[in-house]
Amino acid sequence: MDRTWLTSYDPNVAHDIDMSEYASLRDIIESSCERFSGKPAFSNMGALLTYADVDRLSHAFGAYLQHDLGLAKGTRVAVMMPNLLQYPIAVFGILRAGCVVVNVNPMYTPRELQHQLSDAGVNTIVILENFAHTLESVMDKVPVENIITTQIGDQLKFPKSMITNFVVKRVKKMVPPFALPETIQFKAALDFGAGKTLKDVPLDHSDLAFLQYTGGTTGVAKGAMLSHGNLVANLLQSAAWMANQVMEGEEVIITALPLYHIFSLTANCLTFMKFGGENVLITNPRDFPAFVNELGKHKFTAFTGVNTLFNALLQTPGFDQLDFSHLRLTLGGGMAVQRAVAEKWQSVTGITLIEAYGLTETSPAACINPMSTVSYSGSIGLPISSTSLFVIDDGGNVLPQGEIGEICISGPQVMQGYWNKEEATREVMTSDGALLTGDMGRMDERGYTFITDRKKDMILVSGFNVYPNELEDVAVLHPGVSEAAAIGIPDEKSGEVVKLFVVCIDETLTPEAVKSHFKEHLTGYKIPRIIEFREELPKTNVGKILRRELRDEELAKLKQ
Repeated sequence: MDRTWLTSYDPNVAHDIDMSEYASLRDIIESSCERFSGKPAFSNMGALLTYADVDRLSHAFGAYLQHDLGLAKGTRVAVMMPNLLQYPIAVFGILRAGCVVVNVNPMYTPRELQHQLSDAGVNTIVILENFAHTLESVMDKVPVENIITTQIGDQLKFPKSMITNFVVKRVKKMVPPFALPETIQFKAALDFGAGKTLKDVPLDHSDLAFLQYTGGTTGVAKGAMLSHGNLVANLLQSAAWMANQVMEGEEVIITALPLYHIFSLTANCLTFMKFGGENVLITNPRDFPAFVNELGKHKFTAFTGVNTLFNALLQTPGFDQLDFSHLRLTLGGGMAVQRAVAEKWQSVTGITLIEAYGLTETSPAACINPMSTVSYSGSIGLPISSTSLFVIDDGGNVLPQGEIGEICISGPQVMQGYWNKEEATREVMTSDGALLTGDMGRMDERGYTFITDRKKDMILVSGFNVYPNELEDVAVLHPGVSEAAAIGIPDEKSGEVVKLFVVCIDETLTPEAVKSHFKEHLTGYKIPRIIEFREELPKTNVGKILRRELRDEELAKLKQ
């Protein structure tokens, strides 16, 4: 394949990476802990871990898993908690012990938790007490043998740790009662492992590092098998891409998206760990006034997020008064970045909101706009180092530049497949290991790719393709609209018509005014036929709007 996009790379960005530098993620973790030992690594709620602290504590946790629990290489260990200092300690300890991390969304219902723990064959779980009652409800249905519990304040200094845990449990009543058999406290596990030898388990690129479950927005969550090689590749690719932008040992990145999500896990926790940067962990980013207050305490240099997060911050009083003089990098991913949000972000912060693209199945980074990008372009960027992107039609034929088809990704970051799901793996991976993303898009003559939409979200109006992203982008250009989601609903005449769900800033806004706005921007068949105002839209834990849930609601109404 002719990699035309290489001519659009920033200067000094490597076209390909050399994966021989590191055999595993463990090598990168231990290298960074040694190189940046005195530097801040993670901070949260006023507490700080240096790289030396991370080395010592993750070593102790890994040793505990090996010696006290007797976990062998490849044992699946679940981690179920929000962004706390305990998270990197646990995850790095699991990886250093040669075990496999299974990230779990703390907001899972019992049904969702049971599915993931059973599907992954989880032996051991590290869980925040706030969610232990959910685990209790499924304990007789899952293979979990060891339960390690922690409290929100466990890694804070005394007396703040004690006060925080008391307030969370006794005053705010945030820990529902639970009864679990033979649990061990996280702090006790660290004490047990302290001073013990961490066995050197052989690891290479082929060994499994994470079972990273998809968000479930397209059906039942599946475990993407991400090897050490997949993650090493994506870290080296990210490092190559940001070579001209990042200063080793000097970066401070705001980590508001949950670390159990692949975007935050790789882009923040792992990549900036490799750079020797500090991750400022935000435990509850939904409390936007408190979030803005916390931002005021840090000279942050980098920021990642999803469109809805950036949009909410821009609407939070005080955000535009923060000091952005140190900020050099803002990266948006996880969902499409909307022009109105990107332009307002740049106006307020002075920094371009650079759009990136990836999937859980690609570890996740696949395309990123160059770091030199000066303004929003609507493109997801260029295939990153050692990555190829091509567009195919329904027959699997590669389409020429400019034509819309399904986007396919190949590269060393593409997953090994779905855990115990050979048929599902065959549905999304070609015989030579390329990933069929399910996203529709086109590539221009410079190698920049433009997403049109999810293949299954495409709306067909009288034979014409209508893409929800385009409609939603136009909707939020209206000053009275905060958020929007577009879906197709069945129609006898045209096959489908567009229904638009709108969250308003202006309470006087009418459906007629919204339609009039659309008439100024789009051709007739794209204009929403039905408009419904809502106070909020359903979203995933990282803020991605759930069109599927809205579509299911509409289909259920039709069946009544």
